[in-house]
Amino acid sequence: QVQLVESGGGLVQAGGSLRLSCARSGRTFSTYTMGWFRQAPGKEREFVAAISWSGGSTYYEYYADTVKGRFTISRDNAKNTMYLQMNSLKPEDTAVYSCAASPLFRVGVREAASYNYWGQGTQVTVSS
Repeated sequence: QVQLVESGGGLVQAGGSLRLSCARSGRTFSTYTMGWFRQAPGKEREFVAAISWSGGSTYYEYYADTVKGRFTISRDNAKNTMYLQMNSLKPEDTAVYSCAASPLFRVGVREAASYNYWGQGTQVTVSS
């Protein structure tokens, strides 16, 4: 099993920044994809960003068009932690953000069904 715990959410004004963290523990994989998804009230869960790694120094990043250029995903393998740096936040970024993990490499990274493990979520609220 894999346990994921998010942190870093909160209330911020439009144009501000937040950094989310996702700490991973439990089973490890030689390859993996970790992603961020978000769900706003009354809306479906949507893909935000993901990072795929197969070992070594090469990894691949993926972003939703709505956050590209504003959000940056990164990971620190030594700390088993993934981050989502969110800049230039907009009120429409308000949602519960959840991190997820998959043992697959570059497969279905934008699809929630591809992820086996999920965190509990952290609220991000952007005021106008």
